[in-house]
Amino acid sequence: MENQKTEEQAAFKRLLDIMDTLRAECPWDKKQTFDTLRPLTIEELYELTDALLVENLDEIKKELGDLMLHLVFYAKIGEEKNAFNITDVLNGICDKLIHRHPHIYSDTVVKDEKEVRQNWEKLKLKEGKESVLEGVPNSLPAVVKAYRIQEKVSGVGFDWDNTEQVYAKVLEELEELDVEVKKPDNKTLIEMEYGDLLFSLINYGRFIGVNPENALEKTNQKFIKRFQIMEKLMKTDNKIMSDMNLEDMDVYWETAKKSD
Repeated sequence: MENQKTEEQAAFKRLLDIMDTLRAECPWDKKQTFDTLRPLTIEELYELTDALLVENLDEIKKELGDLMLHLVFYAKIGEEKNAFNITDVLNGICDKLIHRHPHIYSDTVVKDEKEVRQNWEKLKLKEGKESVLEGVPNSLPAVVKAYRIQEKVSGVGFDWDNTEQVYAKVLEELEELDVEVKKPDNKTLIEMEYGDLLFSLINYGRFIGVNPENALEKTNQKFIKRFQIMEKLMKTDNKIMSDMNLEDMDVYWETAKKSD
């Protein structure tokens, strides 16, 4: 274990040394700023999530390295601005983790994971946060944001008691949407009710242990795979999709589904 820690420290120092060299000598690295790195970081993060979704361990390792480079890069720029350095970053997260885990580092007693999350949110409010939802980034994709909002308010006790209540809410929102859809010239209210339905479905996913973002992306990938197989089958039969009706296409679709 001690040898492993020594190797980890040496590897991290090696990355820091390389970052110093690149920042001093590489024309591209010298020009980077917080602003120019931001879109690249977002891209790297999505590449990591793609690898995580399919549990490609080699790609996960590779993408973690790319993301680690970005974290070190931001810390280096912060150091140049005399604002913070990598030591400040690491000590900051260490201090926060210790403070927010009093059931590990102090005498607080918790009975389960739910109480851990509740204590986490309460501690954040004591730290000066004005709202439980203050830490939810505005730029999060809507599905992820809804899930995080629901998790956070649940952490302070604002939640349904059981899955059956949430499912009933889904049905209620579906009925309300159906009522608005049947009215003429009603786009604004239809959109509102549709959003309410999605929000309740996301909440239901949380209650049954399904992450909606992951579930939807897996369905996206499944659809893409099937559709592309269907295209290949049609091409093999010298069929042109735009010349076919839905009934004919559905025959190929059912064949493509069997490939799963």
